Amino acid sequence: MKQRCLAIVLAAALLLLSGCALAYLQPEQAGAPEGAFWVSYFDVGQADAALVYCEGEYMLIDGGNVDDGPYVVTSLHERGVQSLSYVVNSHCDEDHCGGLTDVLEEFDASRVFSSTSAYNTRAFSNFAAAAEQQGSAIELPVPGDTFPLGSAEVTILGPLRDYANNNENSIVLRIDYGETSFLFTGDIGLTAEDELVESGADLRATVLKVAHHGSAGSSGYVFLREVMPEYGVISVGTGNDYGHPTDAALSRLRDAGVTLCRTDLQGTVTVTSDGRSVSFTTERSAAEAEINPTILDRASSYIGNVNSRVFHRDDCGSLPAEKNQVVFDSYQDALDAGYTPHKGCLG
Repeated sequence: MKQRCLAIVLAAALLLLSGCALAYLQPEQAGAPEGAFWVSYFDVGQADAALVYCEGEYMLIDGGNVDDGPYVVTSLHERGVQSLSYVVNSHCDEDHCGGLTDVLEEFDASRVFSSTSAYNTRAFSNFAAAAEQQGSAIELPVPGDTFPLGSAEVTILGPLRDYANNNENSIVLRIDYGETSFLFTGDIGLTAEDELVESGADLRATVLKVAHHGSAGSSGYVFLREVMPEYGVISVGTGNDYGHPTDAALSRLRDAGVTLCRTDLQGTVTVTSDGRSVSFTTERSAAEAEINPTILDRASSYIGNVNSRVFHRDDCGSLPAEKNQVVFDSYQDALDAGYTPHKGCLG
């Protein structure tokens, strides 16, 4: 009896620790997903590639590295793609533009967007040549541009200016379908994030493609407070040399209450929207604590200072005097009450 009870306790503990953040995940099925609107975030390792579908139209955002081209082409065929309404190259680094050459040699694209029309690398030059060969001159979108994808609307939000850093120059776009929205951020960092917030752009999104594979220099608190995503997808390679996703980014996403999926652990991630809510499928399952290990360090409560209107983690070394404290059960509760995160313990 003792052994049986112990087994039950251990099983319950494992369920709590290994239950995926998205309890309704189902195995990713071969072929085209069902539904009028869906996004597949392909497992292209330490790179980005995502296919968006709405009512018979397709948009590909990035194509992974050069070596990912054949996989991306096969994945498009498996999902029923015959032609692409739009191809978007978020920026000129190979892990975003490399596979697009194979894509454009295989599929017609009505319009091709990029953050630049020329860059001195073989990967980008081949992509530009493939676009030109099929008569789709590269277009440089500007903030405020909109275009339809089926009944969904795509809005260009960035880049706001010409940055010296390639990553900051990434095209940022939001796709609205009914009451749901999807934000794609390329590899932008804190500078571009903060300037997008300051610009007053509508950044709110149901699902966030986490910028720069979860680097420490992206996904800042200011940006996440504006986006308020319910879910985030991190496209990242297993055991990559950069340490992505970093604990710094993961902890900020945790504090913002973002439920995560990761391609390194779960393979291709597909999100389907009915215009009101979203559902997820992945190729593999993973425990919530594996997807975001920093949840094990989550504060049990947050302490606000009634005078400064700043709130802290409950283990911060700069807590206000007890008489000036107000306790919040969650990070979001503190934000909703008009308090600002303490930079020392909450970035």
